[in-house]
Amino acid sequence: MNRVELSAGGLPLPGWAEAAGDYSLRVLDKLGKDNWDLSVFFCDDRYMKTLNAQYRHRDEATDVLSFTLGETINGGGGESRFLPGDIVISLETLRENARYFETSPDEELRRLLIHGILHLNGMDHETNEAAEPMLALQEKILAELTGAILSAQAVS
Repeated sequence: MNRVELSAGGLPLPGWAEAAGDYSLRVLDKLGKDNWDLSVFFCDDRYMKTLNAQYRHRDEATDVLSFTLGETINGGGGESRFLPGDIVISLETLRENARYFETSPDEELRRLLIHGILHLNGMDHETNEAAEPMLALQEKILAELTGAILSAQAVS
């Protein structure tokens, strides 16, 4: 059984966060993952800019960052748990991206969750071209796991 821990910094945890956690669990199931303990952290651009500068040497906010841990621990009762790492999502940049790409905030959030999980699963991409294998898989999963996870008004 997979688990998702949700938290926020620089803003309150959104009311729809639990639905985002449920969606993340669906993505993990789709990828055939089991016993993952995933962390998803929502923040504002100011917080994201600090992380991006510190870890990627880019003095700007970004939409999503993944911080890989990749450790297996004993979860008690003889069960091993995999700690893939953390996904950090800027809700401000998410909203900007949704406007720019003319998509709903729901869809953009689902895309960022998938993107972060794929990075934690060891995938990467050189460009943002749709033909990149990771990005093609991202869009495939997005299409297969349809259904909004929150109302557009909640993220707007």
